[in-house]
Amino acid sequence: MKFIKLFSVCLLLLPFISCKDVAQTKSDAAIEKKVEALLSKMSLEEKIGQMNQISSYGNLEDMAALIKKGEVGSILNEVDPARVNALQRVAMEESHLGIPLLMARDVIHGFKTIFPIPLGQAASFDPQVAHDGARIAAIEAASVGIRWTFAPMIDIARDPRWGRIAEGCGEDTYLTSVMGVAMVKGFQGDSLNSPTSIAACAKHFVGYGAAEGGRDYNSTFIPERRLREVYLPPFEAASKAGAATFMTSFNDNDGVPSTGNSFILKQVLRKEWGFDGFVVSDWASASEMMVHGFAADSKDVAMKAANAGVDMEMVSYTFVKELPGLIKEGKVKESAIDDAVRNILRVKFRLGLFDNPYVDEKKPSVLYAPSHLEAAKQAAVESAILLKNANQTLPLQASVKTVAVVGPMADAPYEQMGTWVFDGDKNHTVTPLNAIKKLVGDKVQVIYEPGLTYSREKNPAGISKAVSAASRADVILAFVGEEAILSGEAHSLADLNLQGDQGALISALAKTGKPVVTVVMAGRPLTIGKEVEESAAVLYSFHPGTMGGPALADLLWGKAVPSGKTPITFPKAVGQIPIYYAHNNTGRPANHDEVLLNDIQVGAGQTSLGCRSFYLDAGVDPLFPFGYGLSYTTFKYSNVKLVSNSLKKNEVLKVTFDLENTGKYEGTEVAQLYVRDKVGSVTRPVKELKRFTRVTLKPGEKKNVTFELPVSELAFWDINMKKVVEPGDFSLWVAPNSQTGEEVFFRVVE
Repeated sequence: MKFIKLFSVCLLLLPFISCKDVAQTKSDAAIEKKVEALLSKMSLEEKIGQMNQISSYGNLEDMAALIKKGEVGSILNEVDPARVNALQRVAMEESHLGIPLLMARDVIHGFKTIFPIPLGQAASFDPQVAHDGARIAAIEAASVGIRWTFAPMIDIARDPRWGRIAEGCGEDTYLTSVMGVAMVKGFQGDSLNSPTSIAACAKHFVGYGAAEGGRDYNSTFIPERRLREVYLPPFEAASKAGAATFMTSFNDNDGVPSTGNSFILKQVLRKEWGFDGFVVSDWASASEMMVHGFAADSKDVAMKAANAGVDMEMVSYTFVKELPGLIKEGKVKESAIDDAVRNILRVKFRLGLFDNPYVDEKKPSVLYAPSHLEAAKQAAVESAILLKNANQTLPLQASVKTVAVVGPMADAPYEQMGTWVFDGDKNHTVTPLNAIKKLVGDKVQVIYEPGLTYSREKNPAGISKAVSAASRADVILAFVGEEAILSGEAHSLADLNLQGDQGALISALAKTGKPVVTVVMAGRPLTIGKEVEESAAVLYSFHPGTMGGPALADLLWGKAVPSGKTPITFPKAVGQIPIYYAHNNTGRPANHDEVLLNDIQVGAGQTSLGCRSFYLDAGVDPLFPFGYGLSYTTFKYSNVKLVSNSLKKNEVLKVTFDLENTGKYEGTEVAQLYVRDKVGSVTRPVKELKRFTRVTLKPGEKKNVTFELPVSELAFWDINMKKVVEPGDFSLWVAPNSQTGEEVFFRVVE
């Protein structure tokens, strides 16, 4: 009978709304009714308790006492299913109202099966990789009782000195938006109430990736237009994709800490975007407002955070301590508390926690399932970037009978997993050394001499041993990079050269005269110009995770073909930072024929160098531009056409082009669409990525590819701070990276 009624409603509303939408509306209405019924029974103390998140600690009895009194809404960092169930049982059976706890954990790029770091996943330019990584992480984490993760991190970051660049998707707003949405959908699955789904948390809201000087936790100074153009769009996309929660960032922007910023939390997130999940502070970011100098004491902290729109406080405890008194004083309205608790309860109901609060401890383990490992390997394959391949050094041919495997990252199972792997087990990691030995068997002799035992080591004697071993090989495979601890939160660097004696190792190996294939495993772009020059081939793999070894072995021997692209610009030198492709043009842009430092004549006149925007010692170009990556095959772009070169604001721009594989291997190319608004009421970037697609072609195969771009997506925040599409002339490029491609023109008319 219920089905018939629902079907009838769908028929009446067609074609305006789908049956799925009607069903969702009915479900939402039912949840709202439950939320209001429960809220009406709660005491003020129980409401505030829902706003309190604690970190798990050893004594179950102490935590149980707090839970029983209704003083805890969420627990983070508990991964033992038995303890999860024990704590949940107290909440459900011994507390006044039986409100379930929300168990949380930082599950960033895998729970047990570790995928490449998010920056590596972004290098794949494949949202399916991001989706699958998040889905598998959710399945594994949920199996031990975790139902909420603090990911995806969708901060735009243009400074690789910042350690947390590893945790995001790089410098580009559009790429980050696409990959972030894929992660949200992966974590949350088809329905939040599935026992294999976990709530996503879009973080850090907002601007954290612009930390001054690349120093973690530092201040940012982002004007509203740039905030809306560059930093907010990935969060808006995540909100529209249904992200259950948001997290405030540590930084203050223009003097206002995010945890006390009502403009971003109320005006933008709630009013403009209609977000109805809940907002959690970052770890102690509420109480840190005192250190910022924004709040005088814990009472001031609680007042400013609650009034700004923070719903749940992570481990600062000022809400529990101070909100009752603030409400009595009228400095925080109880209606604000009610709204926060509504948001929290709404998410708990959507997760199905009231009906299924416990984890099945007897269910067969899904950790490290074969399908999970295979997906992690494929992700590592797609995320690897071929930066150089002189004389077709790669893939290695059958004529190679002896290889020297050297470098501190060749057999470093923990380090190759990268940052944020609280639960990853290095004993399940397959390193390049072991994968190579398994792949080649007795067909190729593998000589292993690391030279350096870890990335920061300085050991000339070890280098001598590596060189001696390498002199007996046909090809040298040098695995260098960063230990996991060198990137991630609180791990900023001022020097982005290879650490320790790794640079000296590459130089010494190059002097043997044998071809050096350098494989870099790191958490950020490094300034490796010297090493690139000394190497015959360079393969870059942002920390590739559990299955990085087999993926890299397959790539080296041609069982897989590289297709990754740089998700962030690689600087030549730290002094170029920030360097990113979507910059404004300036009134005196570089024209690439400037006189550089070593070419300046003694006594040269002050205006003889061109008076352009560049560095005398580094020029203007990066080491590698955004979107760059080679393949073992070659691709040709041709016949770029616009269906129409004059469009109205409500129309769709259609671009077609031919893409041909002109090489000898089957390969996948990431074709990219860039646009420039030539003249605006405010200056516009020289290029902006608007679309990309992965195209797989056999040797000699040609495909006609189409990009479609609604003209509405050319909108920007104009001089009056209105988001509009301004009529005028535009340039367009279909290209393999952000620096190349044939320029095509079109016009937007009224």
